[in-house]
Amino acid sequence: MMRKLAVSNFLQQSLAHLESAGLTMSSAATSSTSVKCDGDEATSNCSSPTGRPGQMVRQDTAGKLPPHPNAAFWQNRSVSLLDMYIDNSEPSENIGQIQFSLEYDYQNSTLVLRIIQAKELPAKDLSGTSDPYVKVTLLPDKKHKLLTKIKRRTLHPRWNETFYFEGYPVHKLQSRVLHLHIYDYDRFSRDDSIGEIHLPLGQVDFNEKPTFWKALKPLDKNICGDILCSLCYHPSNSQLSLTILKCRSLKAKDINGKSDPYVKVWLNFGEKRIEKRKTPVQKCTLEPIYNETFSFEVPWERIRECSLDVRVMDFDNVGRNELIGRILLAGKGGTGQSEVKHWQDMIAKPRQTVVQWHRLKGE
Repeated sequence: MMRKLAVSNFLQQSLAHLESAGLTMSSAATSSTSVKCDGDEATSNCSSPTGRPGQMVRQDTAGKLPPHPNAAFWQNRSVSLLDMYIDNSEPSENIGQIQFSLEYDYQNSTLVLRIIQAKELPAKDLSGTSDPYVKVTLLPDKKHKLLTKIKRRTLHPRWNETFYFEGYPVHKLQSRVLHLHIYDYDRFSRDDSIGEIHLPLGQVDFNEKPTFWKALKPLDKNICGDILCSLCYHPSNSQLSLTILKCRSLKAKDINGKSDPYVKVWLNFGEKRIEKRKTPVQKCTLEPIYNETFSFEVPWERIRECSLDVRVMDFDNVGRNELIGRILLAGKGGTGQSEVKHWQDMIAKPRQTVVQWHRLKGE
């Protein structure tokens, strides 16, 4: 009798523990216009919907996620997303706020984003109003973007539009950053940027179905673009390999709104430049693809004192080639936290290829 009672108490405690951890399952069903994505961390193969998203379909039940990750989640991952996109400083000026909500359909691996409204936007038109709309992106999957409807002549727009991102399992979604960018529509010229926000989804507790008010920040005009590269070190033959895969969203340097980018790489030991390599020039593009691998001979005992200076340049037939942006890959003194982390991961995982995006820096 005592054994049965003990087993019963154990089962009740175990069930309570599972329920408190959010591991009980319930059915959910959705149907809507949505974005599907089956890409990996570095590149994606996404398809965007045709036309505007439909109205939100009510869900009677919703599956629960496990408890949202704490700081250790981001410490165990590549820090490139946070380093590239997140700015925790306060806005330098009041350019309005945006309200939105997030839910996660655990059973169907679907993120549900509802753009609700904005307030106190700055006037961009001579009439003293704006024609705002929101561009939605899940970074780093920047290939496909979704747009809300344009709200005419208002500084306090209400959208109440819902977007569904299908095919995002939890581990993939938690490595994404939600980017909301409000623009002022202009029929006769380029749309003006009003402001933007970035939200790391790995820091969101979807069990709470949160609703946010976020202060908009001005667009960073110093953004140079991003570069995707891989590092690998083979101690057996002292080979340090750097592969320049591609770049995206490069800053335009030519009057046609494009650039002629190529990548120049220097191997440094301390302050001394040892060896230089460069990729071919890609004409008239801000999204060049290279897939070029450079190998350098670096003894294991000197791997921690060397660095790779990676510079994306704009080729010019007449004048001097102009720097678009650069990174310094190094164990110490790199140009950012992601560059240092990339180098340390390479050393910690010999003979393995470590791929990572980096945000380019200006001089």
